[in-house]
Amino acid sequence: MNLRTELTVENQGFTLSHHSAILTAGSCFAEVIGSKLKNAKFPSLVNPFGTIFNPLSLFSLLQNSIDNQYLSQDYFIQQDDLWYNYDFHSDLSAPTKNELWDKIRVQINETHGFLKKADLLIITLGTSYIYKLLPDNKAVANCHKKPSSYFSKNLLTSDEIISAFSEVHPQFKKFNPGLKILLTVSPVRHIKDTITLNSVSKSILRVAVHLLTEKFKDVFYFPAYELLMDDLRDYRFYKDDLIHPTPMAENYIWEKFSGCYFTEETNSILLEWNQIQKALCHKAFNPSSIAHQKFLRDTINKLNNFKNHFSVDSEIKALEKQLL
Repeated sequence: MNLRTELTVENQGFTLSHHSAILTAGSCFAEVIGSKLKNAKFPSLVNPFGTIFNPLSLFSLLQNSIDNQYLSQDYFIQQDDLWYNYDFHSDLSAPTKNELWDKIRVQINETHGFLKKADLLIITLGTSYIYKLLPDNKAVANCHKKPSSYFSKNLLTSDEIISAFSEVHPQFKKFNPGLKILLTVSPVRHIKDTITLNSVSKSILRVAVHLLTEKFKDVFYFPAYELLMDDLRDYRFYKDDLIHPTPMAENYIWEKFSGCYFTEETNSILLEWNQIQKALCHKAFNPSSIAHQKFLRDTINKLNNFKNHFSVDSEIKALEKQLL
């Protein structure tokens, strides 16, 4: 008896290797996939603006990165002795406004440089709801715990999302003609909007993403949302908050992603790399023992075999410090 429907993810005509530069941006699920790419030694830039949930703010920040400038003077705020900006996540904060300006310039500049050489941009959309700062109705990426009376809450339509993406898409192609874009809808549940309205919000995102993949031949979809909601479909794959996926669920989605897009050679390399990572996490009971010193030398030799694929200098240096 088959007790679940397993989703088969179809390859859409491109593959990834350790030579592929990948940028992830968007909701916290972009952080999960991006962190796994970084741990797997892909050249990657992970959520440079912090967690951004709504499409309009995310597309605007990506446009700023292409232009390599952030011009807004009006959306810096001070809260609890720190400065924040409504266009960025609270991860980007500083004791002074000038320091925050500097941080923002660094992030925009880094994203500009990485996006220019990137092979793939993974965009994860979290919600169709946006908050607009009153009275000018400016869409904000984060409310930074300001009173709700400062904002109006609005539900985007699929057409608005499609229109916003369609404006920035030609800029992507002009800036980096070889860039491919992979859209995902985050499986993280926004139940503060209520369960029913979360379904409405996710449905709008899903329709918009589907129509964008039909409109643009270089825009693709990865079904992270369906893998959790329809394939796994069980609360045991959620953390205690019943909102975020468990590590097991994240690993399952990662396996589907890597199985679909990575080359056969890349997956083979990663099987060996996973074993090395387990060895690197090993805590010695007696660091000076002959057995552990041999283990260190053997692990260094194994690490040297990966040098043709990616840099392992930091891992080797860390082990060499433990040698007697």
